[in-house]
Amino acid sequence: MNKNTYTLKDLQIDHFSAVPLHVQVEQLLREMINSPEYQNGKLLPKETDLAKRLGISRNTIRQATNKLVYENLLVRKKGVGTKVVKGNVSTKLDNWFSFSREMHKKGIDFKNYRVNSEWVVADNEIATALGIKPKTKVLKLERLKGFNDGPFVHFISYFHPRVGLTGEEDFSGYLYDILEKDYHTIPSVSKEEISAILADEKISGILGLETGDPVLFRKRIVCDPGDRPFEYNLGYYRADRFKYTIDIKR
Repeated sequence: MNKNTYTLKDLQIDHFSAVPLHVQVEQLLREMINSPEYQNGKLLPKETDLAKRLGISRNTIRQATNKLVYENLLVRKKGVGTKVVKGNVSTKLDNWFSFSREMHKKGIDFKNYRVNSEWVVADNEIATALGIKPKTKVLKLERLKGFNDGPFVHFISYFHPRVGLTGEEDFSGYLYDILEKDYHTIPSVSKEEISAILADEKISGILGLETGDPVLFRKRIVCDPGDRPFEYNLGYYRADRFKYTIDIKR
């Protein structure tokens, strides 16, 4: 299937699969809405047209669509149609590619507003997270990312000296690609803590918010296959532009 454009003739499901039809349709819709054309406002095909094309009932299409509407990924307007919710980036808790890589896979265009690196002395919090002694020098990487209309996420990463980073790397690309290809450091486990906070004067200035606006705050410790921490990452997300989703199976 063409990954950049989706037409009715591209869509198909496996009627002989053990996977329920509505689940297959949901997956098709998720792929469609992550493509640039639908991110830019194109209406999804009508439910009746989808049902005819896939050879299933309209109720099956509606069941899959309703789930994505409930997740605030789609909006349905009577007399107009169904389209992607504008300006809302979503990611799953079990999906932790580098931010740049994940946004690229979703077909979402973003830009780096700021990328800075410097050597700092680890305080107790950083030292504990990375399993090193306090006052050890570590590389600090700050990245401010967003859309053309402004930034929506601010990352601060601290790296274990074992990785071997120099601070001269081009961090505008895919972070974990750099770590794996150039430093043989492979991310294997991500230990995360997520909370809601209020933007202080510094964060509000960085993200273009008012002081006291809600912010999604995420702490992440990334470990290699030996469960050794090599990155301590702090992420500040505009709550009006980003959300996490999680699927829980019994």
